[in-house]
Amino acid sequence: MGTPRTGATRMDAIDRKILALLQDDASLSVAEIGQRVGLSSTPCWKRIQKLEAEGVIAKRVALVEPDKIGLGITVFVSIETADHSEEWLDRFAKTVSAMPEVMEFYRMAGDVDYMLRVIAADMHAYDRFYKQLIATVPLKNVTSRFAMEKIKSTTALPIASA
Repeated sequence: MGTPRTGATRMDAIDRKILALLQDDASLSVAEIGQRVGLSSTPCWKRIQKLEAEGVIAKRVALVEPDKIGLGITVFVSIETADHSEEWLDRFAKTVSAMPEVMEFYRMAGDVDYMLRVIAADMHAYDRFYKQLIATVPLKNVTSRFAMEKIKSTTALPIASA
């Protein structure tokens, strides 16, 4: 195995198995995880604590199905701006990051400057979001693409084996 990329944590096969299990079901007990990876509870718990301390495990959460709570529209919003100043970006990033509808927010390379993944209850809720977004800072172009069907969605990263 080559050296890890900058910022990557060196992990062995057991660490990777632990991560794969936690990504699939973070509610597993330490004893169950340990049994599945061939460790007793204490060494397994120490590995999990180390992975958390190193920031490999950012947090453990419950995943909620948007449709089940009335959030039926997913929109991918691409944004182009004419202003690339640090002041503009700081204001834009703070404003957009504070909007609860924004699930993901990326600065892009290529013909689009920013990409958002937005969740809303319906078209009216998205329209309110859109009006709030375009009122925040000057934008050159905003394009909304509405997802018609979710074909694949996962939060589990593809953890390569050692």
